[in-house]
Amino acid sequence: MTKHKGHKPSHRESQPSRPDGAEAEPAHDQPQAESAPPAPIGVPSEVFEERALSQAEIDAVDLTLLQAQAAEYLDGWQRSRAEFANYKKRVDRETEDARARITAEITTRYLPILDDLQRALKDKPLEGDGAHWAEGIELIYRKLGALLEVEGIELIPASGERFDPLVHEALTLEDSEQHNEGMVIEVIQQGYRLGDRILRPALVRVAK
Repeated sequence: MTKHKGHKPSHRESQPSRPDGAEAEPAHDQPQAESAPPAPIGVPSEVFEERALSQAEIDAVDLTLLQAQAAEYLDGWQRSRAEFANYKKRVDRETEDARARITAEITTRYLPILDDLQRALKDKPLEGDGAHWAEGIELIYRKLGALLEVEGIELIPASGERFDPLVHEALTLEDSEQHNEGMVIEVIQQGYRLGDRILRPALVRVAK
């Protein structure tokens, strides 16, 4: 039998046969189906899959979401700002209260010195060496009074005023032809206050 040189198997011969005798179909790369794009945020997937949204509709949805988010951020910022303002007011109020309390505690210790100076000047000499001494004492008294005034310490009005149990303390009740009933006849010891805080009431004689 004559052999033919250079014989090449045909395409059909080169394909492996299947066990059932059927010819194997050539493998071809099958194009994969493209997956659908995801639905935009805020758009239900079933609605997006049912019909394709136009770009204008997608932009409108995005704008609505951005506006809602911006409104939420603005509301949170306004709430935080209001809370901070209230916190600052509370801290300022507490700081002022603490300052007033400390000032009151310190000032109260110096009031007896002020009383002594007042008593020393009550019958001060007007002539001689004693007059110069009295002027020096009066100068100290005024400086101390000015210092208390700077700190907000005020003298409680009493002389010639109607007796007020909130700011006055009656030492005696006396008959007086020169004063109506309930009027302060004389101030025995001056009273002082710091704002609404009474450092000490004024000690007075009251007409009955």
